[in-house]
Amino acid sequence: MVFLLLGLVLGGLKLAEIGPVAAWSWWLVLSPFAAAAVWWAIADASGLTKRRAMDSMEKRKVDRRERDMQALGLDTRRRAPAGRSTARSGTAPSGGSGAGSGRDPVSAAADAANAERRDQRL
Repeated sequence: MVFLLLGLVLGGLKLAEIGPVAAWSWWLVLSPFAAAAVWWAIADASGLTKRRAMDSMEKRKVDRRERDMQALGLDTRRRAPAGRSTARSGTAPSGGSGAGSGRDPVSAAADAANAERRDQRL
């Protein structure tokens, strides 16, 4: 975009014969347009244009999801994925399930209650 603006300014100055640009050759005045064409070719070949478009689409998608979640009155904060319950395997976690093991006692109690319900259904 900068090359295009520079080309337009230099072309305008050349046509109006203003300043030192009036004495320059047309090849020099129009060279920013060639530089813009080369830049676009390089950007397209390297995938820069496609990456920018994909990043823009991803940002719009995230913004839309957050807006819709707020409209529904739901929490939009990202949560850490919940760990799997060790009650299914019947083995205790390596650190134990007591205090100081890194798990809160409420989660441990809920896991135990869920394990008991599953056992009763069998």
